[in-house]
Amino acid sequence: MLGVDGVSDFNALHSRKHDHEVQFCAFDTLAEGGDDLRMLPLSMRKANLERLLARRPEGVFVNPFERGELGPDLFRAACNLGLEGLVSKRRDRPYQAGRSKYWVKVKNRSHPAMDRCDLF
Repeated sequence: MLGVDGVSDFNALHSRKHDHEVQFCAFDTLAEGGDDLRMLPLSMRKANLERLLARRPEGVFVNPFERGELGPDLFRAACNLGLEGLVSKRRDRPYQAGRSKYWVKVKNRSHPAMDRCDLF
């Protein structure tokens, strides 16, 4: 659910008052047609997701994969938009549930969520 400023608004999402405005943003796929894709590297899973959602309905988006060189600028932009932070994953690694040395959470320390608890 996006607010009027174009930034994710989780409170509006949870209120269920705006269900007709909710958008789905896909960033990974772990299975397709009964096939387990978790052992494929992220880059291949993202390619499968893009192909799977090539003719997606309105309101469904695929998050692009951004290369590491863009990371610091992307993080600054996320903070400027008031987002909670970013998750960075290695494009050459398979999916791994739970915490992993192959992905990193970078938190916006000035976001209100940091006052509540360690959610992001």
